[in-house]
Amino acid sequence: MNIKAEKFNKFAEQNMPGIFQIQEIPNHELHAVVFNTAMEVDKQNLPFMMVIDDSIYVMFQVRLANAVVNDKNKVALLEHLNTLNETYKVFKYYIDENGSIIIESVIPSTDNEFVPEMVHAVVNVVYTHLQEEYKNIMKIVWSN
Repeated sequence: MNIKAEKFNKFAEQNMPGIFQIQEIPNHELHAVVFNTAMEVDKQNLPFMMVIDDSIYVMFQVRLANAVVNDKNKVALLEHLNTLNETYKVFKYYIDENGSIIIESVIPSTDNEFVPEMVHAVVNVVYTHLQEEYKNIMKIVWSN
């Protein structure tokens, strides 16, 4: 396990025991470790994945909905998500090639400067945001 992943794992075990499923990616050149769990938002368990590797980045994403973007709702969703992206700095929304809606954050950090509490704070910002915004996004998905 890489240095940052070890630090985050120790933090998680002390503060959120058993919440993550951890997978070390074998033979990965950047020694990637994936932390998986779910984030409960509006009675939905949204898949949460964080990748910590030897790069200067820690990346996490939450999948809001899989394969829901179509010709009828795409324009309205893109307009709404772009407005959110202009408003918030620490995370960004996007629609992937399968029509899934994802919110992602990338946090720069070196091994020596890595602070698990900072990562946890950003995750909490996203969680708090989704408590308010998820229902608005899903209204657009299902109304068109």
